[in-house]
Amino acid sequence: MSEAVNSKVTSSHLNRRVCVYIRQSTASQVELNRESTQRQYNLVDRAVALGWSHEQVEVVDSDLGTSGAGHAQREGFSRMTAETALGNIGLILSIEVSRVARNSSDWYRLLDLCAMTDTLIGDEDGLYHPGQFNDRLLLGLKGTMAEAELHVIRARLDGGIRNKAARGELRRGLPVGYVWGEEDGEVLFDPDTAVRGTIATIFGKFAELGSARRVWIWFQSEGLPFPHRSITFPETRWDAPTYTTIHSVLKSPVYAGAYVYGRTRTQSYVDADGQIRKRTRQLPRSQWSVLIKDHHPGYINWDTYEANQERLASNTRPAPHNPGGAVRNGAALLQSLAVCGICGRKLRVYYQGRNSTPGYYCANGNVSNDRASRCMRIGAVRIDQAVAEAFLEQVVSTGPEAALQAEQRIHQEWEASVARWRREVERLEYDALLAERRYRAVDPENRLVTTTLAAEWEGCLSELATTKAELAQRESQRPSKLRSEQVKRLQTLGRDLSTV
Repeated sequence: MSEAVNSKVTSSHLNRRVCVYIRQSTASQVELNRESTQRQYNLVDRAVALGWSHEQVEVVDSDLGTSGAGHAQREGFSRMTAETALGNIGLILSIEVSRVARNSSDWYRLLDLCAMTDTLIGDEDGLYHPGQFNDRLLLGLKGTMAEAELHVIRARLDGGIRNKAARGELRRGLPVGYVWGEEDGEVLFDPDTAVRGTIATIFGKFAELGSARRVWIWFQSEGLPFPHRSITFPETRWDAPTYTTIHSVLKSPVYAGAYVYGRTRTQSYVDADGQIRKRTRQLPRSQWSVLIKDHHPGYINWDTYEANQERLASNTRPAPHNPGGAVRNGAALLQSLAVCGICGRKLRVYYQGRNSTPGYYCANGNVSNDRASRCMRIGAVRIDQAVAEAFLEQVVSTGPEAALQAEQRIHQEWEASVARWRREVERLEYDALLAERRYRAVDPENRLVTTTLAAEWEGCLSELATTKAELAQRESQRPSKLRSEQVKRLQTLGRDLSTV
């Protein structure tokens, strides 16, 4: 150790503790870069060589696996800063400045505290006193270089990621129903027919029902599960779908065969407690970084996807004077459909009397003669009756054809439902077979393992038996087809009604 370095260490410093600050940015670095971690722990010997005893050396390693960019809360750094402010630290020792902080706010705040409390800062190059101009200048340059180095590394990595994403070859998490192929950027359908059938059913039912919520309710009424996959659990897990799950499938452009990147943006903000937080913002399509249409096979085409997005947007409650909105439940026939002829607002529904007779009113209120008045308020009985008669006049001639089409659709839905439950039985049979193989492959004497595997096997068999019973019940509910004489009778009735 040179005399210049030794001259900075005084008895005042030696009477206080030494903080050996150890940090690496990610958990993978902690696991893989063992030599770097060992070098940082070896700084304890350097502190002893400078004159401190082993008892005075405190190793602060609680920030291992935490970034020093300033966004994450570092418990070890905060504790070390607090001890420095109290004057309990004589030396802060780190392998390099970038380990202590990679942002100017943390770094210069620490320098100010060290200057006021006569605390030294050391790295592999030497010892520095932040209260001395030359040392403060050098420490400031090192902190700026550490922050600039982080910016250069991040810009280099982001540039490579964006360049690969622009070609559609960046491999990121795919939604359920897709898997990565062997070629660069190759996206394939999931080989599991049950998974593909579930995704196709969502889009088919949305085309029929026109509402994500109604599709979710239909899945709940049918008792159909939804597949889930994640990095933590690579195997497919089947659970009851949520509304968010159904809505995310309908909103994802990946199912339309498009490769997208940069749909979200992360923003930093200060919460009510003064802490720096991050939140994710959804960007409009015009601001997406990458959008490659027809990149891979899709469950729907791009035109259908855009039509679905317009339909989903129109289902939300519109602003006054704007059309759209999903039809609400209620006894009134024109609920969510009728509009005010004066101001153009959608009419709302009220119910009155013992029989809860519906009526329509406009919510646009005006004050006249110190009394509130509305554009209109009218009962719904006669209006609904007139609308129903007009509707029946238009459809009475096509009634038989509509009945035949409805009968055909009922049979198609029944066949599709039975097919889905048959696939579910096949899947559970395979899961039960795997559970049996795992149970029989274990030594019977190992009761701690065999008990768990036996319970898993019994659970699979119980679920399989329940699903088979449900399949048998649905197969027994096959709808009866219309006979030829019934068809002729409907056609004759339609001709007779059309002449009335």
